[in-house]
Amino acid sequence: MRPGRLASLATLTALLSTACVTTSTTSTTWGEGSAQQWERAGYVASIRETVERQQGNPGAGAVAGAIIGGILGSAVGGHTYYDRWGYAHHHGSGAGAVAGAVGGAVVGAAASQGGAERRTYEVFVRFDDGGTDTFVYDQPYDFRVGDEVRQTARGLERTR
Repeated sequence: MRPGRLASLATLTALLSTACVTTSTTSTTWGEGSAQQWERAGYVASIRETVERQQGNPGAGAVAGAIIGGILGSAVGGHTYYDRWGYAHHHGSGAGAVAGAVGGAVVGAAASQGGAERRTYEVFVRFDDGGTDTFVYDQPYDFRVGDEVRQTARGLERTR
């Protein structure tokens, strides 16, 4: 494969692969907002749950796979001959292109299927001196709006 074709194939792959995944973020806030500053004792002013979803797009994956598979199948399935001056001439294979496109579409659709979800919980605390701070957790903690809390060297904990 010539360097120009290889560069074109790499660029095409990068452009088409971005169409295979969609990311969406949902944010829910309970209670008051926040500012940035911290102190020791305070209370939970609000809690926000943020859900970030990555959803695959099998249709776009199939199209991208078919294009890339067709190009590669044509190149691999083709043949090269040399003329009497020693120049190489490559002729792509139609059957190789079809086989590569079908295989690429199947692989592309399977690779871009499914999704992932990530949740984060932001706990906004208003401290007794009027300052506020935000604490982010990857899993739900046992904090509720209005709970009395304190910040220690270990992090945020409820006052018992």
